[in-house]
This record gives sequence, C-alpha cells and structure tokens, in this order.
Amino acid sequence: MATLNWRTINIDALDADSPANFDVSSLTPAVAPVTTADVQSLATQIRQLLRGGDTEGALQGALENPPYGADERGKDVHLTTVIEILQSIRQADMSPILQRIYSAPGGTEALDVLMKYIYKGMSQTNAASTPRNVAPQATGGFSQVHTRGGGEGGGQAMSVLLSWHEKLVEIAGPGSIVRVMTDRRTV
Repeated sequence: MATLNWRTINIDALDADSPANFDVSSLTPAVAPVTTADVQSLATQIRQLLRGGDTEGALQGALENPPYGADERGKDVHLTTVIEILQSIRQADMSPILQRIYSAPGGTEALDVLMKYIYKGMSQTNAASTPRNVAPQATGGFSQVHTRGGGEGGGQAMSVLLSWHEKLVEIAGPGSIVRVMTDRRTV
C-alpha cells in the first residue's frame, strides 16, 4: 500500500468552483484596440472645443471615448487631455457641469470614467512630486510626505484633482468609487 502524504494534495484542483479551475481572463471585458494616433486625433478635437470655450463639451467628449484598448502612451495622452480640461474649469462651474453630465443618458458611466482619470492623475501627480529619499511621517492614522521647496506644480494639480473628487462624490455618490475600484478596464 502506497503512503500518500495528505498535506501535498492540492484540494483546490478537486473543487469545481475553485479559482484554480476558473479562467480568470474571462473576468476582463474585451476592449477594441485603439492606436495612439487615434487618441492624439481625439485629443486635438477635444482641445479645439476647449479653445472655443466649450469646456463642458470637451469634458463630455473626453469621458465618452476613453481609450481602454490603447497602449500606455495613448492612455497617457488622453489623461493629459482630461487633466487639462479639469484645470481649465472654474471651481464654481464644477457642480453644475457634473450635475448636467450625471442627468444625461449614460451619465453614471461618464462620471465613473472621470473618477478613473482623477485617481490615475492623483497617482501620477503623487509619484512625480514625491522625492525618493523622503519618508512618510505618521500623523494619527494618516501618512503625509513632507518636502521642502519645489513640487508646487504637482501640488496645484493634486489640489484640482481633489476638488473634482469631492464634487464628483457629492453628485455620483460613493458607489462611483466602488465601481471604479472593481472595474477591470483601465484608463
């Protein structure tokens, strides 16, 4: 009789509902590939709207066509365009614009896309403005990174993104954050 060490048996392989027996790639939705040239062309059209004074139209155009299937360069081009739009809108106009987008058909998804861009912008702004040799300081459950001098441009961009985040959560609610965190499509 052969002795079998029960500790070496992979019981997950025996369970039909186990993640080991589940194709994880089926969780990622299929997205159409987008070239960087197409993203740059869209960015040019959106910037023309922005120069013409149609900030709301520029924002809606950017949010309706997120380049999920683009490479990282294309996604960065679109992120830069969205942040440029957000920085050009006055704080007093944020809530009315978000309210109109939210009440339009497909508004919830558009605001979720905006939330994705806000988070991506925050992560890139934070990574670009945080020096590598500075350690975070504990502040009662929160962590802050303190630097001396410089980094003002990143701080201004972060301030704009935080303002948009606050207004967006007021209009779309915290469900938008949950939907963004669970969506596998990235911007």
